[in-house]
Amino acid sequence: MSEQDPSSQSPDDRGRVIRDAARALVPLLRRNALEGEEIGALTPDTLQAMHEAGVFRIMLPPELGGDALGARDTVEITAALAEGDGAAAWTVFVAGGIRNLLGFPEQTVEEVFKEVDTWVGPLAVGASVFSPVVGSARPVDGGFLVSGKWAFGSGCKHAAWAVVGVGYEDAEGSPHRAMAVLRREQFTILDDWHVMGLKGTSSNGLTVEGEVFVPEHRVLDMADLPASMNRVRERYSGIGFRNGVGALMLVTTLSNVAIALGMARGTLDCFAEQARARKPFNLPYPTVADMPSTQVSAGAARAMINAAEAVILRHADEVDRRALAGADFTPAEESEITMDLVYAVRLCSDAIDRLQLTLGSSAVSLKNPIQRFVRDVRVLATHGAIRFDPMAEISGRQVLGLQPLSMFAGGLPQVG
Repeated sequence: MSEQDPSSQSPDDRGRVIRDAARALVPLLRRNALEGEEIGALTPDTLQAMHEAGVFRIMLPPELGGDALGARDTVEITAALAEGDGAAAWTVFVAGGIRNLLGFPEQTVEEVFKEVDTWVGPLAVGASVFSPVVGSARPVDGGFLVSGKWAFGSGCKHAAWAVVGVGYEDAEGSPHRAMAVLRREQFTILDDWHVMGLKGTSSNGLTVEGEVFVPEHRVLDMADLPASMNRVRERYSGIGFRNGVGALMLVTTLSNVAIALGMARGTLDCFAEQARARKPFNLPYPTVADMPSTQVSAGAARAMINAAEAVILRHADEVDRRALAGADFTPAEESEITMDLVYAVRLCSDAIDRLQLTLGSSAVSLKNPIQRFVRDVRVLATHGAIRFDPMAEISGRQVLGLQPLSMFAGGLPQVG
């Protein structure tokens, strides 16, 4: 199942073209991944190749030069990139958050997207948008003075803009939550992304020196977010802009877990290649691949990856089906599907671990892509929206008929 069926339910041939272009980048992504870890960002060669493949436009509407692809296409493209480098796939995943900008006033959209044809990399990134801890905004004539520090601005070293979360009080003293859009020259990237995996994602913190002025049209109150998202669906075309709120949550989760699927496929590919070329350390077989224990691990790992893939693609297809039918998902459905997807990550992670341990000490060299997949999938699985135990608790309460927990995006508290 690692080879995609040509009868894939992609609603647009453009999705297949970009997926194939992404898969063709796998050798380049693997070659550059170590350097990306060392510099804490994607290399210029990687970024340029991804730009030329069109992967940063897959979630943009046609009206702004994008493809507005559906969930199935998005999953397949993200997974293809992750076969080469999880950090590259992560950068595309988080770049999808630019959709939030489309709900801002038209002036903001025009300012941000005037560089859509020439900018190499994600146009905008988000940092601490839905976090419990955000920056501050102070209303002034014509806009706000914004200050603060924001965590996990994935892709920030490559972006022209950043969307950050802020809190402010109105004239009556009532508290509000909002999103503010900062130009690149308005924020400083902190040197704080020193981690065990996904090092090349440039998920650094952001801060501003003192206060910076943000005009009113670049600030959106969270209370207005649902209405603004409805306007986005009315304004833009493409299957990617026909999803309801529940479906949008699932598209985000699907894009996230597709990275684990791609890394598991990449691990299996590297494992098979290396096992056929290496000799066992202490057993009388011609190659590691000739060892029965290796064959058992390979067969079991492929089954685990195939099972995860079947779950992920099944739910991606259902998201697209409902988008075309104009139907959304209930909160209960979103909760159950999200847990299915989180479990698929567990299957992929366990498959990667099994293959690395079977291959042995040769798989710990920093030049070996397998060790990077091991570390990257471990960090991926700690992401708040797909952590196993919290999501299992949320889903389990539903199974047992208990009062559901009020959550947003599979793991973050409601805001606004």
